[in-house]
Amino acid sequence: MIKELRKIVTFDEDIYKEGGKEANPILRIIGVAAVLENPWKGEKFVDDLRPEISRIAPVMGKALTDRLLSLVGSGEKIEAYGKAALAGSSCEIEHASAIIHTLQFGNFYREAVGAKSYLGFTNTRGPANTQINIPLMDKHDTGRRSHYLTVQFSIYDAPDVNEIVCALGAATSGRPHHRIGDRYSDLEALGKSVDNPAGI
Repeated sequence: MIKELRKIVTFDEDIYKEGGKEANPILRIIGVAAVLENPWKGEKFVDDLRPEISRIAPVMGKALTDRLLSLVGSGEKIEAYGKAALAGSSCEIEHASAIIHTLQFGNFYREAVGAKSYLGFTNTRGPANTQINIPLMDKHDTGRRSHYLTVQFSIYDAPDVNEIVCALGAATSGRPHHRIGDRYSDLEALGKSVDNPAGI
């Protein structure tokens, strides 16, 4: 494991009821996050971030993917996925973004769940206990609104000013009782084409 890693944190919830009605299936939402010392800590502006990206991103991408799969049981059970990064107050947002916005990080997760969609993301900055928001969407279909979800949690002591949090999120199904249609039904109602939704 990399020397910068301080800890890995897991958030895991099962939603049995929504709007007073039983959820079927039960929705499970999971987030796993790694707290790292910023590898560029103490350095002046660094133009080339690639050496540290290549050293850290693959290790963390695999570690967080493995942790998620161990909790869920298999990639097939994950229907929605996403990622997030949170920079401490003395870090550049670019430093946090560098860890997650590379195929060296995301491809472990994408391949493990057999996904076709890109990973939705947030990259923000804040003090310890800042809420981490991981936007989720269907791993195969970005227009499927039932799977627009958000994993929300915080870590009471992270990130410290010179730390970065990188995270992955997952859901085992869509929102309970979803009933707002999807992108495709909207386009049909508007008389628009899926291939050219703006009608340009």
